[in-house]
Amino acid sequence: MYLLCILTVSPVLVSHLASAAVSDSFRDCSQFFYMQMPPAGIRGTSLKRICQKYADKLRYATLYDSSRHLPLYSAYVFKKSDGKMWADTPWMYEPQLVSDDESGNMKALPLSDDTPPLIEDSQAVLDDYVDAVDYRRGPLNPDQHQADPDDKSSTYTLTNIVPLITDFLDTSWNPYLDVVRRRLNNFCHGKSFIVTGVTVSGVAVKRDNRDRLSVPKYLWLAYCCPRYDRNSPYEVRFMFPGYGGYGLNEKMGNNVVEVPLKTLKTFLRSQADIDNDMTIFYKGCVQENTFKKKRDLPNVEQQPG
Repeated sequence: MYLLCILTVSPVLVSHLASAAVSDSFRDCSQFFYMQMPPAGIRGTSLKRICQKYADKLRYATLYDSSRHLPLYSAYVFKKSDGKMWADTPWMYEPQLVSDDESGNMKALPLSDDTPPLIEDSQAVLDDYVDAVDYRRGPLNPDQHQADPDDKSSTYTLTNIVPLITDFLDTSWNPYLDVVRRRLNNFCHGKSFIVTGVTVSGVAVKRDNRDRLSVPKYLWLAYCCPRYDRNSPYEVRFMFPGYGGYGLNEKMGNNVVEVPLKTLKTFLRSQADIDNDMTIFYKGCVQENTFKKKRDLPNVEQQPG
């Protein structure tokens, strides 16, 4: 199911919408980050900050490494859901990665004669997965964590997808996503902010003897729920307001390890593509009643994107 709403707008507004999708900051979609503060300290080349837009609405945010054809993380607001997947959505790509003249909206694949020829240079396409027999397309922002049909559909863009070992995806990662979904469904009383990211392995999927898809070494997830059930069972109470997990993208030894956010940050800082001052959530995610007064909160425009 793919729905694209076409609006009549002025040329000035069209230009603004296009440039707002991919830019040097996440200012236009900061609502998807806890305290409107994006993660920091994640390295890459040719980084693009994408405000992922579907059906003329911003849905989530992605930090995309266009040289590796790999999203380094996607950040979204969790929506309580039944965990069902939205099977009728075609795979999409991001035309705005090629030209500022393009709409910010995702467009459906496959590529056609009318598609700009530089699309393959800027991002992954479906042909990259044809011979990648050991891998499946794994979303960073999964549709199982969304409820609205359009929010679900928006997760099917290849800038939100990483190549995952089939065994890891089926036996470890997808069950972990469901554990997180049920936990937040049951015990989070306010917004849940989630960041799901990767570390880089140095391995790549090739097509026509060219490196096309950088393969993640680890997949990780962190959530922050500032307002939660203080009377939740003991076995989950310590997992609020925030917690995380990571798993090795291999056929063996790929169990997801759930850890406190501080432990997750320490682990990620040991990876080659992560800086020592890496942060995921502002002040590590703080329970709601300990927030400082508004005047003491960070000035978002003064923070690096």
